[in-house]
Amino acid sequence: MTALFDLETPAAGLPTRPAADTTLNLPTVYGLDLSLTSTGISDGTTADALIPGDRDGHDRLEFHRLAVRDRIPDETSLVVIEGVAMSVGYRPGVEEMTYLRGIIRHDLWRRRIPFAICPPQHRIIYATGRANPAKDYPASKRKTAAKGMVRDAVRERYGVPCEGRGRYDQADSVVLAAMGLHWLGFPLAVLPDTHRRALAGVTWPLNIPAVAR
Repeated sequence: MTALFDLETPAAGLPTRPAADTTLNLPTVYGLDLSLTSTGISDGTTADALIPGDRDGHDRLEFHRLAVRDRIPDETSLVVIEGVAMSVGYRPGVEEMTYLRGIIRHDLWRRRIPFAICPPQHRIIYATGRANPAKDYPASKRKTAAKGMVRDAVRERYGVPCEGRGRYDQADSVVLAAMGLHWLGFPLAVLPDTHRRALAGVTWPLNIPAVAR
């Protein structure tokens, strides 16, 4: 597919910037943690989970397409979408998730909204400073513990609680939105290099004015 927005992976060595003054007008940026059962969506200051209920198949895909379209306005500056985990094999739901990612990206393309793709491990690094923050936990508990660490970081750093069903998806979407705002020159918080290095692992759109970069 020919992309409307060329993509790039920026070099490391990003400069340090102060946190954004949230009393100013920030660019409109959304984070999307796509999931068949609970899509997290955030503008960096609030978060929600789009839950399709008992829908399945094409009905479920259409629910997500319309829900995302309804929540993300045409004048949005950037959408940061979580990419595919390298560990994902071919298991039930993988094919439908591929369709969902394609549908959402194509719909953004049609509306001329630039989007970036963030690997899951870089989202975790931006939130916690480490790709595997729960490595000291028993193997069976690492995934859930890491999700909780990301959620705790979101609550403490950005003041977004992320409660109820889909709370981890909400937290992930907040991190993705914060990464997009940071890349545009409006970091929501001052972060050390251990966290900021995650920005270099994201595939950012080329032809978008990155303010103050």
